[in-house]
Amino acid sequence: MLSAIIFAVAIIRSFFPPERTRKILSYKRQYAGNIIAALLGIVTPFCSCSAVPVFIGFVEAGIPLGVTFSFLISSPMVNEVALILLWGMFGSGIALIYIATGLLVAIFSGLVIGKLKMEKYVE
Repeated sequence: MLSAIIFAVAIIRSFFPPERTRKILSYKRQYAGNIIAALLGIVTPFCSCSAVPVFIGFVEAGIPLGVTFSFLISSPMVNEVALILLWGMFGSGIALIYIATGLLVAIFSGLVIGKLKMEKYVE
């Protein structure tokens, strides 16, 4: 599965260059990039082991570290399968709380990491 996802990401990167990704996720507004990255993390059906190559690609593209961590945190945290199960078992209210909590944790964590200016420590 990991090989298939890395292959798919390589194909996507050939059609969606890093400069375009950086332009979308590196907004002038402070919180917009974190929110978009967290939302992108929700819709990508990756586990944490396959979200890391996407994270590395974001770092190589020059996307701010806080924004990339918003993606990396929300991708495995807000799982589509868990969302569907929660919706079916407990209703829409619990499922929406699950999404909102995952988004808030990812956005807040990305903002904190962005404020720490840790880019020099990432290789």
